[in-house]
Amino acid sequence: MEGREDLKSILEYLPVVVRTWNLFWPSQVVEALKALARGPEHSGVHSGELLFSAISDLRCSLSLSSHPLPPSAPHGYALFFDELMSRAEARKWFGEVVPALANLLLRLPSLLELHYQNADALINGVRDGVKTGLRLLHSQEAGIVFLSQELISALLGCSLFCLFPINNRGAKHLPTINFDLLFTTLYDSYNEKQENKIRCIIHYFERISFHMPKGYVSFERKVLPQEHGPLSISYPKASFWSNSAIPLCRFEVHSSGFIENQSSGALEVDFANKYIGGGALHRGCVQEEIRFMINPELIASMLFMPSMADNEAIEIIGAERFSNYTGYASSFRFSGDYVDKRDTDSLRRRKIRIIAIDALCSPGMRQYKQKLLLRENNKAFCGFFHQSKYQQYKRLFRESGCSGIQPHSDVKDSNDVYSNNLLSHEARITSVETCGGKSVHKVIIDSEEILSLDNEDDVGIATGNWGCGAFGGDPEVKTIIQWLAASQALRPFISYYTFGMKALQNLDQ
Repeated sequence: MEGREDLKSILEYLPVVVRTWNLFWPSQVVEALKALARGPEHSGVHSGELLFSAISDLRCSLSLSSHPLPPSAPHGYALFFDELMSRAEARKWFGEVVPALANLLLRLPSLLELHYQNADALINGVRDGVKTGLRLLHSQEAGIVFLSQELISALLGCSLFCLFPINNRGAKHLPTINFDLLFTTLYDSYNEKQENKIRCIIHYFERISFHMPKGYVSFERKVLPQEHGPLSISYPKASFWSNSAIPLCRFEVHSSGFIENQSSGALEVDFANKYIGGGALHRGCVQEEIRFMINPELIASMLFMPSMADNEAIEIIGAERFSNYTGYASSFRFSGDYVDKRDTDSLRRRKIRIIAIDALCSPGMRQYKQKLLLRENNKAFCGFFHQSKYQQYKRLFRESGCSGIQPHSDVKDSNDVYSNNLLSHEARITSVETCGGKSVHKVIIDSEEILSLDNEDDVGIATGNWGCGAFGGDPEVKTIIQWLAASQALRPFISYYTFGMKALQNLDQ
């Protein structure tokens, strides 16, 4: 543990204490959690009011009182657990789930230590040299974090109990992580969608309390660097797009259905806020926030992912779905348990790929100007492109002579840790197409998996009206932008869900 830069970067944002590089809870916290773990007969915690009192005591023991929770927070906890929850649900919650969560939180220091002990070896032999430990994934620093589902559940337990320090989170452009505002807004301006958002979260805790999932979730910051670098695509200029000779990919229109229900194994687009999660832990209840409620492990990204810049995207693989729902925005309702049956890869991640890309907010007429069109094309391209395809790009343009990439001739392939395994496979040229009189050779990497889900040749894009609701984007323009970006990223298809938008009722034509 000693000298770990990843732990140093995140330590001030974690509730645990470090001494001689061992992680632990203060003794008062241990005693309080042990009391909760023994059940309401011992702890006396059998209501939302008393639960919030126990949370306040835990926060005092962690010296968090200098940043008090909102005045309505205790009323929100009391409203949900004492009035909105049925008596049978409350007995189960306080008698079984709260004790299980307390036991889980008692294990958080050891779970973190185990995480850091195993982090460096987690994907060795597949991506040697790639760091996967929990840390701040700073803006402009591409990187990946692997967390076990068990560790994520403990971290989310800390969010429920509002135990994360919030000092300097704003200065680091980090989103909200504690759950106090979920309950505060429930009390301050009650509405059913807020109640049902909380019901999704509570259902998640009930599920993991009785059966802890044993897989992993990866969180990756993707960056299109502003400067040319070895074996990576840099932030494209307008000429990159206007000179591209890559054919458009297949386009499928779905006038009904939802992105998260697609079964083609596609990369699923999160219509994100630049602060990952958006209003998930506030009042928000549109596409991104709903996804974070039904797949609550996504919330863990809010702990360590600062806001996205124009040349960044965030990809999350493996976040399990736990809840069913109906409705949207004000009509959103939790509708029971969901059993996620998607397969897992060799790294024990469920094959659920989610890409968060943030569209321009309220662009108005400016969205038709080249500068903003370029920004949106590049944002989508950053999310859809997989850097392991760099070699395909290099070969494609060497063979075709077409424009669109400027690989550096002095770059040695072996320098790139993400591409070492890619280079060990034979590439083959298939499907010759013509574009502007030139032959465009599509390069396909041998079908053997490089990093399980990293074999992206058959992985399309499942998306919809990105940035077209409250953000005010033109749906027809955003459709074309995403089609161009997916095609340029060598994706085989786009599955486009119109959600019944009238402006797109003839999109399939």
